[in-house]
Amino acid sequence: MAPTHVLRCCQRGLAWIPVIFIALVVCWSYYAYVVELCIFTIPSIGEQIVYMVFFHLSFIMFVWSYWKTIFSKPANPSKEFCLPKAEKERYEKEERPESQQEILWRAASNLPLYTRTGAGAIRYCDRCQVIKPDRCHHCSACDMCVLKMDHHCPWVNNCVGFSNYKFFILFLAYSLVYCLFIAATVLQYFIKFWTLCRRKSAENCPKNELPDTHAKFHVLFLFFVAAMFCISILSLFSYHLWLVGKNRSTIEAFRAPVFRTGSDKNGFSLGFRKNIAQVFGDQKKYWLLPIFTSQGDGLTFPTRLVNADPEQPTVTLHPDPNKSAADVPASPLSESQNRLLSNDQHANNTGEHLANNTLKSAGSETITISLESES
Repeated sequence: MAPTHVLRCCQRGLAWIPVIFIALVVCWSYYAYVVELCIFTIPSIGEQIVYMVFFHLSFIMFVWSYWKTIFSKPANPSKEFCLPKAEKERYEKEERPESQQEILWRAASNLPLYTRTGAGAIRYCDRCQVIKPDRCHHCSACDMCVLKMDHHCPWVNNCVGFSNYKFFILFLAYSLVYCLFIAATVLQYFIKFWTLCRRKSAENCPKNELPDTHAKFHVLFLFFVAAMFCISILSLFSYHLWLVGKNRSTIEAFRAPVFRTGSDKNGFSLGFRKNIAQVFGDQKKYWLLPIFTSQGDGLTFPTRLVNADPEQPTVTLHPDPNKSAADVPASPLSESQNRLLSNDQHANNTGEHLANNTLKSAGSETITISLESES
């Protein structure tokens, strides 16, 4: 038991190495830009002030969003998704998967669940012993189920999900701005140092050019590091902007969520504007600030009907058409959600118990057909 605990502590300690590396690079870049470039290299006072003001603005927003991404605790499923004690004991004693699924179906009858496993079963985490809400996945690195999990990022040593996905997007955006600003403002001095001041003596430099001092090495490396990070961040930032526009997570981009009628990669897409609002919220004045404004509670998500005509407008599940998703309470469920969930449950239960040919299954099948014909 002790070696396992020690190993776990070592793993947690080593996981902070990428974060420490980024922190050291950022601290060095601050020193190189403010001290070596602005104070010791740039001769114009006005240019120094302008560069320092915009640099510190980008630096503060970058550090703020990075901090929020790292230290925002991943959101976990609520207690209502845990099996009751009696059902949990029955589930652990059962050896047949069919019987275990029966227990899960009964426990999930009043839960807002629309997604299934690839086999059409209830998504259950044996490690956390909870029924997984829609878009929730288990993170092996964090050893927990994370709501709307996107991925585990080693550079922030945290799971990126519902609670910090907006912060992560802003972190990519402001880090890109930070690197672009440094590369753009350092470029002219990089060229001067590289082409005009490579001689050992400052006397050989053209008149009114920069002297060959130790600041040269900081400026040269600063440009290379900023350009390198800029290229890598740009591709990642573009990809996640595309995911936000499609209302998908990284996991859903590689494995489409499975609904009652099958898998659908666009099952949670509500249109470009609504997809953006799902992550950044309704109030645009807060979009660029690393404060939580995402819609919903992470447990339920508006979804269009999987079997709907793709040319038709997107259908969302709200108790009141005048209210946004942020106004929908987590519980109790709205009447429309209960009705649609009931249809889902009846349809799946019919498939599960069709072989038993019970009166309850037949009744459920009849109700489902009648409701679908009316819709």
